[in-house]
Amino acid sequence: MSSSRVFVGRLAGRGVFDPVGDRIGKVRDILVVYRAAAEPRVVGLIVEIPGKRRVFVPIGRITSIAAGQIIATGLINVRRFEQRGGETRLIAEMIGREVRVVGPAAGIGPGAAMATIEDAAIERNRTGEWVVSELFVRFPRPAAPFSRGDTRTVRWNDIRMAGDSAKAQSATLLIQTLVDLKPADLAEALLELPNQRMLEVVAALPDDRVADALEEMVESDQLALLAQLQSDRTADVLDRMEPDDAADLIAALPAAQGEELLDLMEPDEAEDVRRLLEYDSDTAGGLMSPSPIVLSGESSVAEGLALIRRAEIPPAMASAVYVTNPPYETPTGEYLGMAHFQRMLRFPPHERMSALLDTEIEAVPVQASAAEVARRLASYDMVALPVVDDQHRLVGVVTIDDVLDHLLPEGWRHADDAPRRRGGRR
Repeated sequence: MSSSRVFVGRLAGRGVFDPVGDRIGKVRDILVVYRAAAEPRVVGLIVEIPGKRRVFVPIGRITSIAAGQIIATGLINVRRFEQRGGETRLIAEMIGREVRVVGPAAGIGPGAAMATIEDAAIERNRTGEWVVSELFVRFPRPAAPFSRGDTRTVRWNDIRMAGDSAKAQSATLLIQTLVDLKPADLAEALLELPNQRMLEVVAALPDDRVADALEEMVESDQLALLAQLQSDRTADVLDRMEPDDAADLIAALPAAQGEELLDLMEPDEAEDVRRLLEYDSDTAGGLMSPSPIVLSGESSVAEGLALIRRAEIPPAMASAVYVTNPPYETPTGEYLGMAHFQRMLRFPPHERMSALLDTEIEAVPVQASAAEVARRLASYDMVALPVVDDQHRLVGVVTIDDVLDHLLPEGWRHADDAPRRRGGRR
C-alpha cells in the first residue's frame, strides 16, 4: 500500500477505483477510532457509490491512497453505512474542533495554546496501520504570539482535545462535501451525523438548503430537527419551503407553535400556507401547490416558455401553463384551460395562449380525494393537474410527486435499507 502522507481535505470527493480502473464511487469521509496512548487508527472510508448510497470500505481493502485517487480491492459490502459507538468521522466530527496545542509546537515554551483543526493528515506507520499522524491547525490572535490567523502543522501527540465548548464546531469542510448533493441525499447525510454535529452544520447551511433537506425527511425527523432550532430560524426555513410542504409541517406542530411560526414568516408565504391549512391533508386542496404558472389568454407562447425556463420552477410544475381570467394570482378569476409545454413548442412564439388550450383535461375539485387525483393523473398521463374551487377559480396545481409522497407508506425513502443491522458491516 502507498505510504505517502495524505491530507483528508484533498481526499474528500476523490474517486475510488477497483484494480482494473473501474470507478466504484467517491470518498465522503474517513472513519477512525481514538486510542488512549496512540494516534487515532483509521478503520476505513465512507464511500458514496452509484445511487447515492454511502457504504463502508474497510482500510484493509484499500491498496493505495493518494490525493488523486484511491484503489480498493475485494468485494464491497453495499449495506448502507451506519456509524458505531466509538467511531469518529474526520471531516464530519474532527475537523473544525478546538484543540490545545502543547509544548514547543504551541510556540510559547512549556505552555499550551488553543487552535482550530483545519485539516488532518493520515499515513501508514511502521506497524502497517493507517493513523492520523498530523493536524493542520490555525491559531487565533489572542492564543499565540503569531500574526493573526497563523497556521502550522503539528503532530498528533502535540495536541490535547479541548473539553466541551460553547463555541460551535466549524463545518466549512464538511459543507464543501455536501454542496453537490440533491435534496434527498442532503437530508440523508444530515441525519447520519451525530446530533450536535448535525445542528452545527444546519446552522452554517443557507436557509434554502435546509428547506430542501427538510422537505425530504419524514415527519418525525422534521419535528426532531425543528425542535432544536430557534423560532425565527425555523420561520426563515419555512419561508423557503414549498407551501404545501410547509403547511404539512406546521399542521403537525402544536397549534400555538404553528401560529407563532406563521406570524414570523413573510406575510405572502404565510398567506399561502394558511390557505392550504384550510383543507384536509388527503384532498387535492391539501396536496396542491398554490403557486402555478398563470397567464392570460392574450399572453404569447414566448411569455409562457420564458416562465417555465426559470430554474427555481420544479419540473412537474413547469410541465404546463394555466390560463385564467384576471386576477392571475390564486385564487384567480375563472379557469379557462391549460397548455402543456410540448404543445407550446409546436406553435410560433407570437401565438396567443388562448389558441392552444387543452380544454379536455378536467380540473380537479379542491375537495377531491388523493386517490381520485391519482386516478386522474394516471388516466390523463399527466404529471400535474389544475385544482379549482366551487366557483371554478384556479386555486393551485397538484403534482404527481406530491400524490406519490402521500400515498406511499411512511418510511418508503429508506425501504431499501431493511433490515439495518449494526453488526453486518465488517
